[in-house]
Amino acid sequence: MNLLSIFLQAPAPGGNSSMMLIMMGVMFVGFYFLMIRPQMRKQKQEKNFQETLKVGTRVVLTSGLHGRIAQVQDDGFVIETLSGKLKFEKAAVSREFTEARFGDKAKAAEKAGDKKEIETEKK
Repeated sequence: MNLLSIFLQAPAPGGNSSMMLIMMGVMFVGFYFLMIRPQMRKQKQEKNFQETLKVGTRVVLTSGLHGRIAQVQDDGFVIETLSGKLKFEKAAVSREFTEARFGDKAKAAEKAGDKKEIETEKK
């Protein structure tokens, strides 16, 4: 009996449909700005990082392997490690792990490499 009275007191459908649509829209916008947009920005930074890597840069792969880029190819990198040279996909290089491990050293080495290139171009 109690359940029947609750059902009969429910508002008619369609009365709050516009309010429900507005709430759904607000939720979608919130999800976009809190989840989707930051993830897209992170993916863009990761791809940009992988595209700008040069020979001689020290990197850390997503698997945790440390090495130095020996060769840049269209589809990946040849990474020189203590055990030899191994080929990996570009997506295997982690910007987050590399910056955490090498941080300023990797950036300084990259800047020094750029300076050397500029000096050799001037000669």
